[in-house]
Amino acid sequence: MVHTSPKASIQLIVFGKRLPKDIAGVLRDVAKAGYAAFEAGNLFEAYGEEKTRELLATTGLRVSGAHFGYGDYADPNKLNDHIEYARAVGLTHFMCSGVADGGSMAGYKESAEVFNAAGRRLADAGLSFNYHNHDWEFKDLGGVNGMDILTQETDPAFVKFNIDVFWIHYAGGDPAEFIRQHSDRTGYFHFKDGRRVTDTGGKTQPEFTELGRGEVDLKSAYAAVTEVGAKWVVSEQDNTKLAPEESATISRVYMRDVLGIV
Repeated sequence: MVHTSPKASIQLIVFGKRLPKDIAGVLRDVAKAGYAAFEAGNLFEAYGEEKTRELLATTGLRVSGAHFGYGDYADPNKLNDHIEYARAVGLTHFMCSGVADGGSMAGYKESAEVFNAAGRRLADAGLSFNYHNHDWEFKDLGGVNGMDILTQETDPAFVKFNIDVFWIHYAGGDPAEFIRQHSDRTGYFHFKDGRRVTDTGGKTQPEFTELGRGEVDLKSAYAAVTEVGAKWVVSEQDNTKLAPEESATISRVYMRDVLGIV
C-alpha cells in the first residue's frame, strides 16, 4: 500500500456569484480559511494575467488544478490556451466535467476518443487529464454505465479520474470501494458532502453541506485515498446556505482536525 499525505485545496464554486465580482476578496478568504491552494477555471481569461499573478503573489496561494467543460477539451485551440495558462501558474492537474452525450453509449465512446487525445496532449506537456464524475455517469445504459465505458475505452496512462465522493454515494455506490477499484487512475479527489432530500413533488434531490455535516462516509473514503496515493484532496461544495467563507472554513477545519490533512 502507498500511504501518502495529500494537500488540501478548495474548489471556488462555493463562492458562487462573488467570483466574478470579488476574486481578490474570495482568494483572501480562501487563504484565511487555511487552504494552501484552490481550483478554478482559467483565471487569465477571467481576470487577466497581471491581476491573477498579483493575487497569487499577495495571498501565497497555489493553483491545484483547472476545471473545464467537455467543449474545451474537444477544441484543440482552447486546450492550447489552457496549457499555456497551466505552465504560467504552475498547476499540473486538469479536470473535465461532462461528455458529448451522457444519455447514450455512443456519446461516451465519442468522449473517450476526445479524452484519450487530450490526455496525450496534456501528458506531453507534463500535465494530467482527470475526468470528474457526477451521479449520472452511473445510470444504466443497457447493462453498462457511462463510467464503465470511460474506464474501458480510455487509456489509464492518459485519462485519470477526478473522483467526487459525494456523487458516487448519491448514485448508490461506495466511494472507498470505487477509489480502490480505480487506484491506477487516482491522484486528485473532490471531497463533497451532503444528503438526499425529497422535494414537494416527491423527487429526490441533492442537498450540499460542509464536510462532515452530510451523510457521506468521508473517513472511509479518505482511508482509501491515502492507500492509493493522492496529491490533492479538494473541498467542493456546489452551493451553501451559509456565508461561503464560513462554509469554506468549516470544511477546512474538518479536513485538518478529523481527516488529518494539514
